[in-house]
Amino acid sequence: MTDIQQLATTLDDAVRDVRAIAPLTDAGPLDVTDAYRVQRAVVARRKARGERIIGVKMGFTSRAKMVQMGVDDVIWGLLTDTMLVESRLDLGGLIQPRIEPEIAFLIGSPVRSVADADAAVAGVAVGYEVLDSRYRDFAFTLPDVIADNASAAAFGVGSWHDPHDLGGIANIGLVMEIEGRLTQTGSSAAILGDPMRSLRAAARLAEQAGIPLEPGWVVLAGAATAAVPLPRNAHVRVTAAGLGSVEVTTA
Repeated sequence: MTDIQQLATTLDDAVRDVRAIAPLTDAGPLDVTDAYRVQRAVVARRKARGERIIGVKMGFTSRAKMVQMGVDDVIWGLLTDTMLVESRLDLGGLIQPRIEPEIAFLIGSPVRSVADADAAVAGVAVGYEVLDSRYRDFAFTLPDVIADNASAAAFGVGSWHDPHDLGGIANIGLVMEIEGRLTQTGSSAAILGDPMRSLRAAARLAEQAGIPLEPGWVVLAGAATAAVPLPRNAHVRVTAAGLGSVEVTTA
C-alpha cells in the first residue's frame, strides 16, 4: 500500500531543504490517482504552515509534451499565495529553476463545472511560471511530476484585461527576454490550440477533484514555449501581443 503521507513528507522536505531527490517511483510503484493524493497532501502541509490556495496551473498543454510523456490528457497543480511574485524573486530557495511564458486567467465567479468556465473569466493577462522540479536533473515519470505539484514554484502576472476587449486569445504572439536578449518566442496557439481549452480542462479536473475554482483565483493555462533555465541576478520580461508585459528580477 502506498504511504501517501510519507511520500508527501519526502517531497515537502526536499522543497524546504532545497535538495534534489530521486523520483518517488524509483522506490516503488505509484499510479496517477495516488500521485494526486500525494500532491494534495503536500499542499495540505503548506496550508498548515499558513499558505492559501490562490489558483491552479496546467501542465502538458502542448501536444508535443503529451507525446513525449506518453499521455493523452493534461495535468494540474495548485498555486499558493507564497508562489505569487510581485517583481523580485530570490532563487536561493529553489533547486533548478526554469521559466516559461504563460497566458493567465482571473476567475470572477465560482466554477463548479466546465459549463461555468468561459463566463467566469474576469480577466486575461500575460504571465510567467517558474518551474522547479524536486527531482534530480528534471527527470521524472508522469506520477512523479503530478505528486510534485506539477513542478510549481513561482509565478507572476501582468495587468488584467477584459476578455471581451481582446477579440480572442487563440493566437497571441509571446516573447520572452532575459537580460534584454531574445530567449523564446511562441504563440498561445501552442496551449491546446487555444488557452480557453486549457481553462475548460482546469474546470473539468477541478470538478473531478471536488476543488471548485473560486473567485479571485488565477489559472495558468500552460506554457507557450519550452521552459529555459532561470539565472540569478537577471531581468526577465515576457510580452504578449495585446496584453502588454510582465517583468521579474532574480537574485
